[in-house]
Amino acid sequence: MNSEENILWITDRLQIPLAEIAIFFTRSSGPGGQHVNKTSTQAELVFDLAHSPSIAEADRAWLISRLGTKLDSSGILRVTSQEYRSQLRNKQDAIDKLESMLQQAIVRPKPRKKSKPSKSAVETRIRAKKKAGEKKRLRQERF
Repeated sequence: MNSEENILWITDRLQIPLAEIAIFFTRSSGPGGQHVNKTSTQAELVFDLAHSPSIAEADRAWLISRLGTKLDSSGILRVTSQEYRSQLRNKQDAIDKLESMLQQAIVRPKPRKKSKPSKSAVETRIRAKKKAGEKKRLRQERF
């Protein structure tokens, strides 16, 4: 994250202004005693992936297809963090999770190049099959 410009850098082509990300704080669950019962330290980031103006249409469609299970019905991505006792650390952890999630999802796999086995490889395979078939045929003639 680039804090000077308030921009979340995903790739060279994809940057998201932090103004597009809403951050809410709620009470954490789990152990922690009085501290967890009194303070709202759980950070929840809400990012509208389906309607973000900073994402190109092609990238948006790709991200929606890759992150489909993590989006709600209106295309909103929610990331939470409650690992730490402070709001600031949970906020930073949630931003890091969002950044990591988007960086992994935006990667497109290299297209597969079709290939053919070489002529000698095909001949070797056929010779091996004929040899195995001959071996089986010789087994049957004994009985």
